[in-house]
Amino acid sequence: MAISRRAFIRNMCISGGSVFAGACSNGAAPRAMPSDWTPAYARLEDKGLLADRIEQAYAYFSRCRLCPRQCRADRTAGDLGFCRASSKVTVFSHHAHYGEELPLVGRGGSGTIFFSHCNLRCVFCQNWPIAHEGRGREVTDDQLADMMIDLQRRGCHNINVVTPTHVMPNILNATRKALHKGLRLPICYNTGGYERVEMIRLLDGVVDIYLPDLKYMDGAEADRYTVRGADDYPEIAQNAIKEMHRQVGDLVLDDRGLALRGLMVRHLVMPNRIAGTREFLRWVADNLSKDTYVNIMAQYRVEHMAFDYPPIARAITREEYLEAMQWAEEAGLRNLDKRSLAQRDVFLRRAG
Repeated sequence: MAISRRAFIRNMCISGGSVFAGACSNGAAPRAMPSDWTPAYARLEDKGLLADRIEQAYAYFSRCRLCPRQCRADRTAGDLGFCRASSKVTVFSHHAHYGEELPLVGRGGSGTIFFSHCNLRCVFCQNWPIAHEGRGREVTDDQLADMMIDLQRRGCHNINVVTPTHVMPNILNATRKALHKGLRLPICYNTGGYERVEMIRLLDGVVDIYLPDLKYMDGAEADRYTVRGADDYPEIAQNAIKEMHRQVGDLVLDDRGLALRGLMVRHLVMPNRIAGTREFLRWVADNLSKDTYVNIMAQYRVEHMAFDYPPIARAITREEYLEAMQWAEEAGLRNLDKRSLAQRDVFLRRAG
């Protein structure tokens, strides 16, 4: 049952917001990695296994089965899959990005590569010119490797591949090429979460940092707000994220507070509880770890086709975000993103 706005704010402001002390205070102490840390893909190459993994991945381009859509397009012959991509990579941009989670950003930024096209295509996508329209330029795997080296040269702390699912084989190939040119940064696999477990298993020993979304907890909502539907999204994404956690565990930081390995999960709070935020937070606590790094995002805005869907045709309210943070506390999560906590504090001050 919904409570009144006044009662909700009163509950949230108990002891000046201290209801969040403890479990949600980011109290888990980071573990420092040794100075001789080596990225996972370098260790896999030393074992002679990375080339085989790349060959396995490229085989999926024929009758494409890279993502849960399994559209069977022969991308090796130039056919376009559901994602509207061929076997070539289209990149929109690569640069040092400072808007990501703080353990990725540090001083040098996250070395972000934005890939065009998408296998999910949410109707409210904030990057719709890239994901839906496919804006960008086609590059070879060698050029993609050079982008990775360029980002390392600029002082970025990781290689952050955004919307990678449909071009995963190219990313693996480029990573190996970049390794032989001197790449030593962790790979951050930044995905919308709509991933086949079989493909995530191919990444075991390659990816150090997983950064998935878990967008919806209800299949009907996922179906309603994605192009051509995805009612299997909750089950698919949850299984993929559990496999990611099995591979890399909870987030590990170095002595500078920079991410080196582990799982970081994003969840966007949406109007009218469309995303199932309470269920998401309970799922993380029950199925992953209460020390899982979770970013509860407040930046939903009405974009692209969202204007045509009344339940999501507005920004979220202060109360909607504060209740999400209260649910995180109730779930016992101990490692919330610091910007999430800062946003909570801003809303609490405005409510006071």
